[in-house]
Amino acid sequence: MRDEATTTTITTRIVNTKFSCLLSAIGNYVTAWRLLVFFVAILVLIPIGVVLASFFSPTSDIWLHLVETTLPGLLVNTFWLALGVVLGTTFLGVSLAWFTAVYEFPGRNFFSWALLLPLAMPAYVTAFVALALFDFTGPIQTALRVWLDSDLLWFPDIRGRLGVIIVMTLAFYPYVYLLARNAFLTQGKRSLEAAQSLGLNRRQGFFKVALPMARPWIAGGVMLALMETLADFGTVAVFNYDTFTTAIYKAWFSLFSLTAASQLASILIILIFVLIFLEQHFRSRMRYAENKKSQHANRIKLTGWRSWSVASFVFTVLFFAFLLPVTQLGVWSIQSLTQDFDQRYLEFLWHSLLLSGLAALLTCSIAILMVYAVRRHPDGITRTAVRIATIGYALPGAVLAVGVFVPLVWLDTQLSELAMQWFNIETGLLIQGTLAIMLVAYMTRFLAVSHFPIDSAMQRIPRSIDEAAIGLGLNHSAVLQKIHLPILKSGIFTAATLVFIDVMKEMPITLMTRPFGWDTLAVRIFEMTSEGEWEQAALPSITLVLAGIIPIIIFMRQTEK
Repeated sequence: MRDEATTTTITTRIVNTKFSCLLSAIGNYVTAWRLLVFFVAILVLIPIGVVLASFFSPTSDIWLHLVETTLPGLLVNTFWLALGVVLGTTFLGVSLAWFTAVYEFPGRNFFSWALLLPLAMPAYVTAFVALALFDFTGPIQTALRVWLDSDLLWFPDIRGRLGVIIVMTLAFYPYVYLLARNAFLTQGKRSLEAAQSLGLNRRQGFFKVALPMARPWIAGGVMLALMETLADFGTVAVFNYDTFTTAIYKAWFSLFSLTAASQLASILIILIFVLIFLEQHFRSRMRYAENKKSQHANRIKLTGWRSWSVASFVFTVLFFAFLLPVTQLGVWSIQSLTQDFDQRYLEFLWHSLLLSGLAALLTCSIAILMVYAVRRHPDGITRTAVRIATIGYALPGAVLAVGVFVPLVWLDTQLSELAMQWFNIETGLLIQGTLAIMLVAYMTRFLAVSHFPIDSAMQRIPRSIDEAAIGLGLNHSAVLQKIHLPILKSGIFTAATLVFIDVMKEMPITLMTRPFGWDTLAVRIFEMTSEGEWEQAALPSITLVLAGIIPIIIFMRQTEK
């Protein structure tokens, strides 16, 4: 009996010891820093999962009506728009990057950074300026008809598919230009020299050597432009060009069917995930060697008609993409300043600044904690959770608006029922009609924008600094507060500025989730352009453009440093 009791006691102690070791191991792994990353990843996956789940739910009569009448046209319009923008941004971005990186021509120093300025111009602003200037009744066609005494039957229809493609190409080519120029700066002239040593001329060297070597960078820029195209709502709404984003908005606010909007959004999510998978699959099979930039490399100097042809081409792109729209907005703003600048406009501006500030504060704070969590626990699971948490930038604002709104409505209903059951209190809407939905959607959409600059800045801090600080008695929170935050100031400021400007320009999330009466500059632009009031839309538009120039200036200064 004693032997059995002793054996039982020993076995129990062994089990308890192993269980304690297991709990200790779990406790060491599941720390507060890791839990934060996992929580944010789950928070991002919830709206995506809600939208995708609606795809498998029973279809409603409205959804059947959309499938029979609208969906084929949406697929065709979206396909041709995406294809046109991909081809257009690739041509403009690669050619401009090649000229400014490899050749020397009049104005090259100015154009090398000025070609980034269209990033500050929202695509929907360029859209309504283009319609106002180049439409049949606009000043351009009117003046040409008088001057040429012709009906201008050859003039392209700006309201057609070609007009939408041209406007989006001019708005999104800087994504390709920025990355392609970086690639050409690392190998452009060297690749030409290598090609010439093999008996190829400059044109053959570009197409057979330099362009293939720059494919990963070009593919990344084109992917960004494609994501922005699929996510766009304001531009296609101005042109009345139906795509998935406009259909989602109409299903929600015109047909009052959140289910149909969710199912349309789920199709768009599937399309985007397929594109992301294909892009990453093809890129993973590529192998390239990258050289450091040669800051003092001599560029190929163009002379004669070639130099002025290149300068004219570059100036023409910049003129139509930025200079012309900004000039027209300035003229309209001066004309409408006395009429439109009132107390309401100050409220629009205040709402935009407040939302942008809160979103930047929330997003950057979470990004800082996530970056430090990965620094403390650089394992594969934590890094995978970070990738999931930053996937929201690839999703359109209209999709995220639907995905965030549905679970928060459910949570609001549950809280209201609990309050009635437990305290016999009618709480009404606790979450709906507040800024919470908007801020959660902004955080999900733009977390990647804040994460990348802060993570890049964190990578430049040696780990020996952390070890020295901990050796002096500081805990991890103190190390983050006293050591890392002062060093990360530049990255944090850049991230906050980018998120601030992106939220200022964001239209679908603001339009679809804002509280009643909470209008912003972007909403004001949408309302005025929907009614064809171009001059009234100019003042909030020029404000957004001027605010968007700030991150461009910051980027240029960092590049110079």
